[in-house]
Amino acid sequence: MKNPPRLVTALITPFTRSGHIDLDAHRHNLEALTQQGIKGFLIGGSTGEGPYLDTEERHLLVGAARRTLGKGPFLLAGVAGESSRSALAQTEEAAEGGADAVLVVTPTTMVRGNHSAVAAYFEDLADAARVPVFLYSVPAVTGYTLPVETAITLSRHPNITGMKDSGGDPVAMTRLAELTVDGFVLMTGSSKAVRLCIAAGAHGAITASSNYLPKLAGRVVTAARRNLRTAGELQAKLTSISTAVEAHRVPGVKAGAGMTGLRPGHLRKPLRPVPPKDKRAIAKVLNEAGIL
Repeated sequence: MKNPPRLVTALITPFTRSGHIDLDAHRHNLEALTQQGIKGFLIGGSTGEGPYLDTEERHLLVGAARRTLGKGPFLLAGVAGESSRSALAQTEEAAEGGADAVLVVTPTTMVRGNHSAVAAYFEDLADAARVPVFLYSVPAVTGYTLPVETAITLSRHPNITGMKDSGGDPVAMTRLAELTVDGFVLMTGSSKAVRLCIAAGAHGAITASSNYLPKLAGRVVTAARRNLRTAGELQAKLTSISTAVEAHRVPGVKAGAGMTGLRPGHLRKPLRPVPPKDKRAIAKVLNEAGIL
């Protein structure tokens, strides 16, 4: 597997007013972030409204990214299939589009809390997938945390090669770093925990905040690997801004991204735009931080 960079952007997906994917905006966003130093993208993750993507849209987004950026950048594609069958179909779409690996969110609708069923889901998919599989635990979205013990066991599968943990718990990250197999790639998905999770052994971060703060997020990742004390001030700034923006979840990320040079497009319903008052508050935070 191509080794992912230390910072991967959990990329937004721009939709037109009529609900179709805006490929021109998608390409613009990829190029704009690449120019700011981003070398890896998660396409169709939770920030990219991945659970709302229709059949073939994942292939469309990944394929456009590969054609736009070439072979160099690391492309991770989000998979959000509740059944093993749908997860494999989405994985095939991603592979056909040129993804280097897939990031597979924990299934929850019928198996929430059934850890053995969740483990079997990942094992079955990894057996069949022709690209490497990353585990994805995102309790704020799914209401379910993949147990550390389950992740440790799954890391022994030859085609399960990494994990994005958005729980933001550096203690859990420490255990994962100590007990998963050598070479297992651990990424934190929590902007406010980048410094501590990297110190605990994470390879890097996959963040929504790098849509609107790519340079700051990159500086935090770099500093966290060199000097925790130096990284503290940068982390505090990243935490302050991202907390204000991401209190509004995906609509907030899209609002922030639109203010900082990306073309966010529309949201896919039932998501709704950030209300004008809250959008002004986001702009104020970014302005006071010297971002705008």
